[in-house]
Amino acid sequence: MAFQNDNPTFLLFGKSGWIGGLVGDLLRQQGARIEFASARLEDRAGVVADIERVRPTHVLNAAGLTGRPNVDWCEDHKIETIRANVLGMLNLADVCHQRNIHLTTYATGCIFHYDKDFPEGSGKGFKEGDTPNFTGSYYSYTKAMVESLLKEYPNVLVLRVRMPIVADLTYPRNFITKIIKYEKIVNIPNSMTVLPELLPLSTEMARRGLTGIMNYTNPGAISHNEILELYKQYVDPEITWSNFSLEEQAKVIVAPRSNNLLDTARIEGEFPQLLPIRESLIKYVFEPNAARKAEVKAAVRSMRGRV
Repeated sequence: MAFQNDNPTFLLFGKSGWIGGLVGDLLRQQGARIEFASARLEDRAGVVADIERVRPTHVLNAAGLTGRPNVDWCEDHKIETIRANVLGMLNLADVCHQRNIHLTTYATGCIFHYDKDFPEGSGKGFKEGDTPNFTGSYYSYTKAMVESLLKEYPNVLVLRVRMPIVADLTYPRNFITKIIKYEKIVNIPNSMTVLPELLPLSTEMARRGLTGIMNYTNPGAISHNEILELYKQYVDPEITWSNFSLEEQAKVIVAPRSNNLLDTARIEGEFPQLLPIRESLIKYVFEPNAARKAEVKAAVRSMRGRV
């Protein structure tokens, strides 16, 4: 299948979501031809109607179910999670395949965890072809299941997003915002996705017609403490926090969380200018916030219940 097109038309699913909204804004800024889908993924007739209406060359999917306020929600809503994350995703991939349309889907890399073969701190990352080994949360279980099926579709690019980050440190779904709000955190190095740098690469991947699985993170890993140290350096030198163990964390969450390092050789081969995670965070997050540190510090302290 050939998917490259000099004048693509994009159809975006998930316009009301966080990443979907950012992708829509980005494509408009790029001057791209973009339309927004109205159907839910599990509504195959609605998906077909959207595609027939727009006749896109490329479909981008940022829809899906992660749960509110977090993935613990999925533990008690398994049917809804299956309907959106498995049935809906396969619906979209299949409809696009039948019409020879390229599909890019923003998925998750939270389907792996450190183990004896991939120990924490070893620098050995999970590759695109490795079999997922984390099923601790029902959300991750469904995402790993559907990824194993999506890779059979020759028209699909699966982007494994991890702990997505934006510059807005008050946005509740920003990974940094989440850990800043807590007085106690675990301290584990992880692969992460700095969206201001990586989102433009995703639309370029679609234009290039890339397919298969892509570890969609910045190179390397960074720990929770290292991120808060950067926040302390650039924004608020008075911030404090403490650490607790995974065993202690397990007492305050329903489902375990994934911690891993993803190998980035493939994405670096396509985009050799991609910054390592620490450098990307400084450029796209902490330096911009340092320029308005008083405002940011006040907002964050308010979120933490501090005066």
